[in-house]
Amino acid sequence: MHIQVYELIKGAKEAKGICVIIDVFRAFSLEACLFHQGAECVYPLASLEEAYRMKKEDPDLLLVGERGGKKCEGFDYGNSPSAFEGIDLSGRKIVHTTSAGTQGIENAVRADEILTGSFLNAKAIARYIKMKDPEEVSLVCMGNAGKTSAKEDLLCAEYIKGLLEGKEDTKIEEKLLALKDTDGKKFFDEKQKEVFPEKDFWICIRHDLYDFVILCKEEEGRKVNRRVNVP
Repeated sequence: MHIQVYELIKGAKEAKGICVIIDVFRAFSLEACLFHQGAECVYPLASLEEAYRMKKEDPDLLLVGERGGKKCEGFDYGNSPSAFEGIDLSGRKIVHTTSAGTQGIENAVRADEILTGSFLNAKAIARYIKMKDPEEVSLVCMGNAGKTSAKEDLLCAEYIKGLLEGKEDTKIEEKLLALKDTDGKKFFDEKQKEVFPEKDFWICIRHDLYDFVILCKEEEGRKVNRRVNVP
């Protein structure tokens, strides 16, 4: 198994084999929470226009997403996992568009299979990939708006890579907490608390909580993310 770590939009375009699109703060940590709370499926979109069009066609869809971290105009929710705490999403279909994560899915055109990546289900991701035993694995760190590196995404890629190689990082909790002083600083900035609530940080750095992966498939000409339980 050849494991390659890529970054940003460019990396997503280069990804091959089983591709894990990683966005820890916050897109794919959020999606893990959505599926844990019962969501039926998530439509990952790059385009805001497509999101509005889908909502017009089906008003029961939940619009979720951000641009520049802020909730998109007319959307039901932003990209904040803490905003969904205690909400029963059983059977709900969700449209999700973000500056980084969903852009990565859109650009991973060479991949054979696409998974989303976060710490919340990292071990399940590694188990799923081992079960599939592909020749190529691409771990794509989407960073900030798909343009600049983010420590949390690189850390997640290295953690999953270690799990695949049988070398679990025993200091992962310490490293996750250290993000508070680097790329996680925004969650502790009083001036940004409306956009980046502190609670989101603590949700996103929890690791190996869920025993499922989020698999992106093409259905009726549209990409759809669905939960796949991993034994």
